[in-house]
Amino acid sequence: MSSATPESAETQPWGRVDDDGTVSVREGEEWRVVGQYPDGTPEEALAYFERKYADLASEVTLLEVRHRRGGASASDLRGTARTIRERLDGAAAVGDLASLEARVTTLEGALSEASAEEAQAQRAAVDAAVAEREGIVAEIETIAAKDPRSIQWKQTTADVAALFARWQEHQSTGPRLPKAVGQQLWKRFRDARAVIDKNRREFYSSLDDQHKAARDAKTRLVERAEALAPQGEDGITSYRSLLDQWKSAGRAGKKADDALWARFKAAGDVLYGARIERESADVEASKEKIEAKRALLDEAAGVAKEKDNAKARSLLTNIQRRWDEIGRVFPRDTERGLDDQLRKVETALKAREDEDWKRNNPETKARQNDMTSQLQDAITKLEDELTAAEATKDKAAIAQAKDALDARKSWLRALGG
Repeated sequence: MSSATPESAETQPWGRVDDDGTVSVREGEEWRVVGQYPDGTPEEALAYFERKYADLASEVTLLEVRHRRGGASASDLRGTARTIRERLDGAAAVGDLASLEARVTTLEGALSEASAEEAQAQRAAVDAAVAEREGIVAEIETIAAKDPRSIQWKQTTADVAALFARWQEHQSTGPRLPKAVGQQLWKRFRDARAVIDKNRREFYSSLDDQHKAARDAKTRLVERAEALAPQGEDGITSYRSLLDQWKSAGRAGKKADDALWARFKAAGDVLYGARIERESADVEASKEKIEAKRALLDEAAGVAKEKDNAKARSLLTNIQRRWDEIGRVFPRDTERGLDDQLRKVETALKAREDEDWKRNNPETKARQNDMTSQLQDAITKLEDELTAAEATKDKAAIAQAKDALDARKSWLRALGG
């Protein structure tokens, strides 16, 4: 039996080499043969099996580092730890195998605790994932339960697509659900989406029928509107009636609606174009009439200057007769402006006549004469009372008589007395 050289003194206690090249490792007080290395020196034999030990130690160290850094699953690391322990059992290596086993044992204990925490976290994550998946299902089932007639299908289709995208994202990135739970939730989601798809197909099928009916109705309205063209301006009333029917005909789809409306509007433009042409002709023909009416307004300025109401009325009546003979003028705004100016002359004369009537009405005059007589009598009486009061030098009586006398005289002046 040979011993290690002085350079390998540190490792000598853990291994030895017999003369025949058999290498043993010390385990406690016992020695266990780990192999033979007959073709080399004892130092080379020990170095070979020490490298085996170093490899095992590196694996244990790497496992410890992975656990400390986190990120790796504790259950996966436990599997690696079991594999290392199996390799340590009867390992063909020279070194402190017992310390490696102790480190693995400590690591297994820590990994066991971490695995329990991971399992608890996993259960919590699964519960949260189930709740989230149930929330997605509840949303799509709510949509499926709506009255198809009240649904905005463009937005709803986008919402359903978004829910399906959320489902797929959750399925690919979230924790795996228990098979029975996952299948049951998927069945609910799939069934709700099938109901929505069915309702959407039925809605658009019905919408196609509505669009066709509206398209046919509007086509007929367009044809009737186009047939009004020979009537020119006289066809506008009928066109407006067709327009009311158009508004209640419903939607025919954007493309069809736009095309039909372009034809319908063009038919109306023909009729209103005829009106514009006629109005333009009327405006041209009205130029001389407008000048004639303005001349009459200049003449009507003399109505206000005429002090005799009867002569003023005769002058205005003559102007009004000639005004009517001239007839209507265009545009309408100009006509209204001219009429307003003549109406001011008429109103002013009417006010003068009313005032004159009030002033010269026999009944009014009789009432005024009677009141004037009464006021004159009252003034005479009050003058006598004032004279008597002044004779007695009664200041209060004098003041009262003067106030009453001034009031009666004021009334008399108002009556023109």
